Amino acid sequence: MHITRRRFLQQSVVAGVALAGFPLSETHGRDARATMMPGQETKSGNRIPVILATDIGDDIDDTWALGFLLKCPELDLKLVLTEYGKAPYRAKLIGKFLEATGHGNIPIGVGLDISPRGEGPQAPLIKDYDLGAYPGKVYADGVQALIDTIMHSPQPVTLIVIGPMPNVAAALAREPRIVQHARVVAMAGSVRLGYDGSKQPSPEWNVKADVRAAQQVLSAAWDVTITSLDTCGLVRLEGEQYRRVRDATDPTAAAVIQNYRTWSSSNQHPKDPDSHSSTLFDTVAVYLAFTQELCTMETLDLRISDDGYTRLDSTGKRTKVATAWKNLDAYRDFLVKRLTS
Repeated sequence: MHITRRRFLQQSVVAGVALAGFPLSETHGRDARATMMPGQETKSGNRIPVILATDIGDDIDDTWALGFLLKCPELDLKLVLTEYGKAPYRAKLIGKFLEATGHGNIPIGVGLDISPRGEGPQAPLIKDYDLGAYPGKVYADGVQALIDTIMHSPQPVTLIVIGPMPNVAAALAREPRIVQHARVVAMAGSVRLGYDGSKQPSPEWNVKADVRAAQQVLSAAWDVTITSLDTCGLVRLEGEQYRRVRDATDPTAAAVIQNYRTWSSSNQHPKDPDSHSSTLFDTVAVYLAFTQELCTMETLDLRISDDGYTRLDSTGKRTKVATAWKNLDAYRDFLVKRLTS
């Protein structure tokens, strides 16, 4: 049985398996801009160009984060890259979600042919979905698409990482110069609080699932900002805040809730999509990509240990960390307003 973040959260173990290939060409899809390089498609003005690297389709918070990102006018989404295996499954989920929300022009990068293999709890949603008919660009070599998007961007790119990081690590190994043209904002680590607000730090999933990749990405010579479990692990929607999203007619909110219902009904440990959300870890990384207003930020020297802990270490990487909330309820309100506007 493959261990997802949710099972890891409950069992504190990690497993790995292998992933099948994904036969798409870099210019697949109906986009007429087939000769353009990634990152050259649009002018972003004052918006922040971003890439989202996501293991969407395991825990549901990646879907909430993608929906939130699409509703943030401060951000200009240039590429969505699948992370941590299951590339065909994840790419289809991304494609269907982007089309359903009116964003079928956003390029999709298919991650490496690595473990884990198969699908996940949102698979019923893509049973009949044809990624080959996606109107935007689909890059079979998503790692190269990430590199090209960064290297061809006229502005520095913000790389939002909300999953384990083998594809981002592969991009670093293939083209080390991307650190000069990008910064990382990640959902990663556990500094003073662990899962569910525990006073003991935890080996956080996005780090523990591929420790070596996390060490490479989070210690590289680019600016790194993280939301650790100290902040993102406390975000849930309940009561009226949740009902506003659940009952919204906005296409993005509706797509999020449809995915949440499917995920919950297929999941070994279901939540109640009629009454509350699961923990929305990844949404905070999207928020930190354009503002830190509601968070207490500290600059800390961090080292990722070989057992997946995020250690305070004077020899570690200087990292901006959201270690506490100034006003968590205001963040929940902000998230709801964006999703339902």
